[in-house]
Amino acid sequence: MHEPSLEAFGPEFDVCYDPTLVDDTGRLHKELAQADALIVRNRTQVDLALLSAAPDLRVVGRLGVGLENIDLEACAEKDVSVKPATGANTQSVVEYVIGTMLVLRRGVFSSSPDILTGDWPRSTLGTGSEIHGLTLGLLGFGAIAQAVSQAARALGMKIAAFDPFLPEADPARANVHSCDLDELLAISDILSLHVPLTQSTAGLLGADALARMKTGALLINTARGGIVEEPALASALKQGQLAGAALDVFSDEPLDANAAAIFKTCPNLILTPHIAGVTQQANIRVSQVTVENVLQVLTGRNSEARRFSK
Repeated sequence: MHEPSLEAFGPEFDVCYDPTLVDDTGRLHKELAQADALIVRNRTQVDLALLSAAPDLRVVGRLGVGLENIDLEACAEKDVSVKPATGANTQSVVEYVIGTMLVLRRGVFSSSPDILTGDWPRSTLGTGSEIHGLTLGLLGFGAIAQAVSQAARALGMKIAAFDPFLPEADPARANVHSCDLDELLAISDILSLHVPLTQSTAGLLGADALARMKTGALLINTARGGIVEEPALASALKQGQLAGAALDVFSDEPLDANAAAIFKTCPNLILTPHIAGVTQQANIRVSQVTVENVLQVLTGRNSEARRFSK
């Protein structure tokens, strides 16, 4: 996290900042023995074993928004508040989605080596495409997807979205074509995923769903690995069913040798290590929001000095 953000706790709180604790369960549990708060990213498993080692724990601050690594039911049973940094990394994800769709559609931004060796592939690279006038499909239409839609609309795109949990009367649906999943797959020139990994979304985009997408469409996943069946996606790219994809999340992170081999010969593919929402600016915002969230819980319960672990 952005370490200077911890200064907001002030001298009243005893703060233990140690990013290596995630790799040493024994030390982590020892630090948690008297801790009132814990801040984590996505690697620390906040499960029953961890909660049992922290009898005084009152709040878990999440440096991000995904909660797959946190046992929410166990936290609720032990009266531990869970506070994600909602909204703090939205802009970074928006720029990642817009940036990758531009790169994938245009197809010209890896030509530097050719130019430097005297090649001049102007006729080949002049066949790239614009995104203006295309339909951007959003699977899930929460706050981040809504921000993506605003940026995409400013570039002349049409917006379609599927989100059964967003009320039909929600003002965010204005100027958005709301549809079911089948229609979204059929009409999207670019499909961007913005749903959590749940029992209903795991494997949602498998071979059958990918086959129902527009031929030549793009897929961008900044949501969670496991929503897309990776072998099916690799096959769709190699066969030309899809024209490109950008993946920031994977079923297993980092990729093992087998997973990496699946993607090695895929054309027009961007792979990044779960950093769509991670920029210098977002890290500061996420850290500040998380510290504030934790402070609100702790000061509301007890104002005496406490031990705080990271």
